[in-house]
Amino acid sequence: MKKSIRSFLIIREPKKTLCLRAVVILVFLIAAAGLIAAFGGFHPLTLYGQGGDSDYVSAKVLEISEDSTSPDPASGGRRVGEQQLKIQILQGPHKGEVMKTPNYLSALHNVYAHQGSRIVVRIDTQKNGSYTASVYNYDRSAVLLGVTAFFLLLLCVAGGKRGVRSMFGLLFTMGCVFFLLIPMILNAVSPVLAAVVIALLTSPVCFLLLAGWNGKTVSAMLGTVAGVTFSGLFSAAAGVAAGMNGFNMQEAESLLLQTGKSHIQIDGLLVAGIIVSSLGAVMDIAISIASAVSELHAANPKMGPGKLFRSGLSIGRDAMGTMANTLILAFTGSSLNLLVLIGSYGIPFSQLISTDLIGVELLQSIAGCIGIILTVPLVALISSRVELLANPGSV
Repeated sequence: MKKSIRSFLIIREPKKTLCLRAVVILVFLIAAAGLIAAFGGFHPLTLYGQGGDSDYVSAKVLEISEDSTSPDPASGGRRVGEQQLKIQILQGPHKGEVMKTPNYLSALHNVYAHQGSRIVVRIDTQKNGSYTASVYNYDRSAVLLGVTAFFLLLLCVAGGKRGVRSMFGLLFTMGCVFFLLIPMILNAVSPVLAAVVIALLTSPVCFLLLAGWNGKTVSAMLGTVAGVTFSGLFSAAAGVAAGMNGFNMQEAESLLLQTGKSHIQIDGLLVAGIIVSSLGAVMDIAISIASAVSELHAANPKMGPGKLFRSGLSIGRDAMGTMANTLILAFTGSSLNLLVLIGSYGIPFSQLISTDLIGVELLQSIAGCIGIILTVPLVALISSRVELLANPGSV
């Protein structure tokens, strides 16, 4: 048995390593493509109202025929009032049509249009075929796509070959989220199962692209799966004890309106979100420790498994605090507006900690940190054994 494990991990020829890595990545890509095909891929969402359909399309402002807006001191000088716009539809069945539409601006819904601006409009079509357009938001797609392209270019230039591999891993991960995770949940698949599938598909591909096929990759894969599993199990148990699940999240009411059409399992969304959100941090800490143990063993092949484990654990403890701090601050930053709003009401701590919104955010933060904390000793233990199995004659 031990010999078979060694033969599984030891691949000395570079060409053979490259071929094996390509084959394994291809298998995962085929599996992902098969699952995407099975669940229909990702389709843009269309809202269906009582009177007909509502579509969101891009439009260009041709003319501002009237502008009665004025600065509002109460909202920091944002212009409020009404504009009369002449727009041209750029997408959908009404592409090319020129329409007139009012644009109502308030402190919260504030899309101040200029001539030549690109905006997103909502076209409501009634059953009798008539339709109207209303201003929904700025069209930020070009800016955001440009920022994303700049980030990917910077990643490739600064990271070299590893940066290019990281880019492909990131694109694969995002593709799995948009084309697989969301359709699976919309097709009544358990959100927890869907999140586990995403973790099992994305983490091996990312590790193989970044580090190739070797002992540290195997250790990082196993540690990631274990760490994310612990996060999910802890969040599920804590959610049951505290009476929290997907129905306690902000979007639950809106999702309830869609369950009759899409059969979404709302109760599992909380745990699924924790699994997905903790995946990146757990992968980061796992590959860091596995790489450190691999380098230690390469520098001193005479180190035994016990010393390798203690060294990996020591390195992991240094990174553990900062990684947990990063995750806590990430969740805190995402809910900063909520925290400021609640603080402005002067709510007592006992009531504050019991609210659904704060409870969900706290559970997500702690569950992710627990996944990181438990990943450290697991990866240190696994990698200390795997390195010795991959190099049996070193000790």
